[in-house]
Amino acid sequence: MWGSVGEMRFEVKRSLAMTPEQVQRGNRSWWSSNPMTYDWHGDIELAPLSLAWFDEIDRRFVQSARLYATNRAPFDRILPFERLRGLRVLEIGCGMGLHTELLVRAGAQVTAVDLSETSIAATRRRLELKGLSARVEQQDGEQLAFDASSFDFVWSWGVIHHSARSARIVREIARVLGPAGECRVMVYNRDSTTVAFRFLKDHIATGAFLGRTFEETLYQKTDGFSARYFVREHFEDLFRAFFEQVTSQVCGQESDALPLPRQLRRLLRPVVPDTYLRRVQARRGTFIFLVASKPA
Repeated sequence: MWGSVGEMRFEVKRSLAMTPEQVQRGNRSWWSSNPMTYDWHGDIELAPLSLAWFDEIDRRFVQSARLYATNRAPFDRILPFERLRGLRVLEIGCGMGLHTELLVRAGAQVTAVDLSETSIAATRRRLELKGLSARVEQQDGEQLAFDASSFDFVWSWGVIHHSARSARIVREIARVLGPAGECRVMVYNRDSTTVAFRFLKDHIATGAFLGRTFEETLYQKTDGFSARYFVREHFEDLFRAFFEQVTSQVCGQESDALPLPRQLRRLLRPVVPDTYLRRVQARRGTFIFLVASKPA
């Protein structure tokens, strides 16, 4: 269960012929067997779910997000920690629990949910090791078991694009948020360097376009059983059906700004200024980060 993501890919992934229920079952199985540990090459030689193991996967997560997420503390550019104390906060898709921990440390009343039992177990273990407390439950974001207006703030990082019915999750976010509530959500960006390379390398050059759609190629080449990529304008429009104020930005990692083989990127990285990397990732990054709020 705790090997590298690359070692544990399923051979079968989503096809457009599957029903939403089949897709959700596939999503649950995938993420329960392939937790997002940032151990891309299977080189973390630490006991899974140990304190040292959590520290290492957190270090990798924070490092991968450094161009867009952090000023002084991890993720302080995209999470409004100073406003969260005492607020009722829902995290949809807690993964290995780093954001859950950060939200708890900010003084929020945190409820974290995930489709995967592996993620629930990992997040509970993290909090136990660190003497922290949050409500952590296995739930499907498409059908949240909370009353309307139960939360003041909703956070979801890299989750709802994996769902069979992303629009249902957006509707659920709007339902469980109270007046003046805010959500912050990240999904994959269709207009990114990553997608352009996959179209040329994995869909055209291999001849895959003869037997399947580009969407199905993206499913095959992206982590997860299913992964939808959004155009920024369309993703904003989806939220405008439910929210008063909607803004978004593009962001990404070093691989978006330097789309080169890993070893070559390591050689070039010391001579490429961060100003350039930040500028490029903000145009062609893999992620769309959206903020939406409701009127008071």
